[in-house]
Amino acid sequence: MRAIIVEDEVLAREELEYLITQHSQIKIVEQFDDGLEVLKYLQEHAVDVIFLDINIPSLDGMLLANNISKFASKPYIVFTTAYKEHAAQAFELEAFDYILKPYDERRIAAMLHKLESAFKQQGSKEVKDTAIPAGKRINLQKNDKIIVTDSADIYYAEAQEKVTQVHTKNGMYTMPMSISEFHAMLPQDQFYRSHRSFAVNLAQIHEIVPWFNNTYLLRLRDSDAEIPVSRSKIKDFRQLMHI
Repeated sequence: MRAIIVEDEVLAREELEYLITQHSQIKIVEQFDDGLEVLKYLQEHAVDVIFLDINIPSLDGMLLANNISKFASKPYIVFTTAYKEHAAQAFELEAFDYILKPYDERRIAAMLHKLESAFKQQGSKEVKDTAIPAGKRINLQKNDKIIVTDSADIYYAEAQEKVTQVHTKNGMYTMPMSISEFHAMLPQDQFYRSHRSFAVNLAQIHEIVPWFNNTYLLRLRDSDAEIPVSRSKIKDFRQLMHI
């Protein structure tokens, strides 16, 4: 089994890693102290289990788990927390277990044995490059919420200093990453980097308008936006669009 640990307290993270190593064959592939970083990681990597603290920066464990529960291929979630009051909500999210701090070694060992048994019964999962069906669902952020969005509903993305604005059928979202990082999350056969500041959904292009210096502006369905095609992209774009 492949696992990640999400815990912002170094000593707790090290102790949990030690107990997992001592009492199971589970492989810890990454460790995080920030919920948003976990979400980015899961866009491109598959894991079988997440050991998840609740009180973590950027995106708390409950919100993160709620988002993960919408994945087509769901990893097991084991909450590790000092707070009892979230247990009911955790099990509503179909968490595998809810472990309280400070850790009890026998409790951890029993949970790990149960976890490995459940995984064997389920059957070994095929390891994939992504935990989400490739190119289908993208996690966008708005007002501390995660909106799971079909990539077909994304019209275009635009670089704005250190963030990327994502324009969709249902509104605009701001992603705290470069446009290169965001474009890498998208299905590459569907989204084209027409300009250093823009990535556009090819299926949403309604009109290709000649512009100065033999470049183009792209007009999209159901949008007033005009997306430029840079001079360095013209040859590639003409071949792509057969023009």
